[in-house]
Amino acid sequence: MQTEQTEVQDVLAFADKTRSDYEKTLKAFVDLASVSMEPERRPEIDATAEMGAKLLKSMGAAAEVVKTAGYPVVVGEFHRGSQYPTVTVYNHLDVQPALASEWNSPPFDMQIENGVYRGRGTTDDKGPALAVLNAAHYAHNQGLPVNIKFIWELEEEIGSPSFDQFLKDNLGKLSTSSVVVSDTIWVSRERPAIPYGLRGLQAVLIRLKTGVKDVHSGTTGGLARNPIGEMAQLLNSIYDARTGEVKIPGFYDKVKPVDQDELDNFVASGFTVANFKCAHELTHTRTEDARDGARRIWAHPTFEVHGITGGYAGPGVKTIVPYQCEAKVSMRLVPDQDPEATFNLLKEFVEKQGDFQVLKEGSLKPFLGEFRGEFADAAKAAMQAAFGVEPAFTREGGSIGAVVSMQERLDVPITFLGLSLPEHGYHAINENFDWQQARGGMAMFVEYFKRLSTIK
Repeated sequence: MQTEQTEVQDVLAFADKTRSDYEKTLKAFVDLASVSMEPERRPEIDATAEMGAKLLKSMGAAAEVVKTAGYPVVVGEFHRGSQYPTVTVYNHLDVQPALASEWNSPPFDMQIENGVYRGRGTTDDKGPALAVLNAAHYAHNQGLPVNIKFIWELEEEIGSPSFDQFLKDNLGKLSTSSVVVSDTIWVSRERPAIPYGLRGLQAVLIRLKTGVKDVHSGTTGGLARNPIGEMAQLLNSIYDARTGEVKIPGFYDKVKPVDQDELDNFVASGFTVANFKCAHELTHTRTEDARDGARRIWAHPTFEVHGITGGYAGPGVKTIVPYQCEAKVSMRLVPDQDPEATFNLLKEFVEKQGDFQVLKEGSLKPFLGEFRGEFADAAKAAMQAAFGVEPAFTREGGSIGAVVSMQERLDVPITFLGLSLPEHGYHAINENFDWQQARGGMAMFVEYFKRLSTIK
C-alpha cells in the first residue's frame, strides 16, 4: 500500500514528465490576449474559450462553451460515476490589460526563463488553472472515485456581470458537492496560505461641475468655484488619508470584529509589514505592526481614492480654474456590510456637503467561509502533503464576484486553494508564475481530490 508521501512523489514525477506539455499549453493560453476589459478583444476571448474546451476534450473530459449575455463560460467534467461525490473547480481565463511599453518582456508572448513564466495571465489565473487541470487528469486516470467538474469564466476581471445568470440557467448541469477556487495568493513562498474570506466592493464616481469650460484664474480666480479644491475638501471629510479611517456616520456599524484566533492565524501565515512592502514595492505603510497590518488588508473595510480627473495635467503650471472634477473611489467591504446600504450611506453624506453627483459603479458582496470542518481539513492536509509546510488560514483583501454567486446559487462548501505568490505580480507589470508552484500545485490538488472522495 502506498504511503501519502509516495503518492505525492508519484504525482511530482508525473508533473516533471509532462512539464514541457504544461509550458507549451500555458504559452498558447497566455499568448491569447483575453482582456475582458477591452471589447475589441472579443475574438481573443472566444478563441480562449474554444481552446479551453478543446484542451479538456483532448484529456478525455466532456466539455462545452456555454454562451451568456456577455462572454462565454467553459464547462467541463471528468465523470467517474453518479454514486461518487463531485467537486467543481473554478478558475478564470480572462486577464487584466497590459501596456507592452511598460513591461520588460512582451505581455502576450510568454517568455520562459529558469522555470519562471512571464506574461499577462500567467499567475492570474491561467497558470493555476492548467496546474489544476493536469492534477484532475492524473486523478481521473488513476481511478479516484470522484467527479471533477470545471467552470472557467471569462468575465472575472470585469466583475462577472453575466456569471450569476449563467449559474441560474445551468443549475442542472452544475450540480456539485463542493467548489474549490484556485485564484488566491499566499502570503509568502515559505508559508502556504488558505484564504476563507474575501472583501466585497462598492465602486463610486463622485462628480462636481461648476461651469462649461476651464477659465483664466487671473480674471475669474476668487469668484469662480474650483471643483478640484472642493473635491479635495470633500474627500478629506470622508476619510482620514493618513490613518485610513472612514468618517461617514454608520460606516462601521455592521463590521464584525475579528476574533483573536483569526488574527493569530493571519500572523502565523508569515505576514510581516516589511515583506509586504517589499513584495508590493511600497516605501511607507500606515502601520508597521504585523497584527494590525493583516487586519487592515484582510478583515477591515476601506475607502480608497483611485484617481481624480479635471483641470490641467500637462507640464508646468497653466493658470486656469477647472470647470469640472471627478473622483474615482471605492470601498472594500467586510462580512455583514452590504454594498447597496454602504453606497447609500456615502451618497447621503456626500450630497449634504454640496451639489456633488454620486454615481454607483460595480459592486460585489463580501464572502466568509469556514476555516474549520472536513473541507478545510482536507485542504490543509493536501497543501501540507504537497509543499511540506503546514498552511495558515487567512482572508484576502480582494473580491471575486463569482464566489458570492456560487455560494448563493449552488449552496455548497467553497474552499480556496491558490498557488500565486506576492512576487508573481497579480494585476501588475511583469506578471509571472513559476514551475515550482505549478508542480507543487499538481500534487496538492491530486491529494485534495483523493481526500474529497471520502467525504459523503
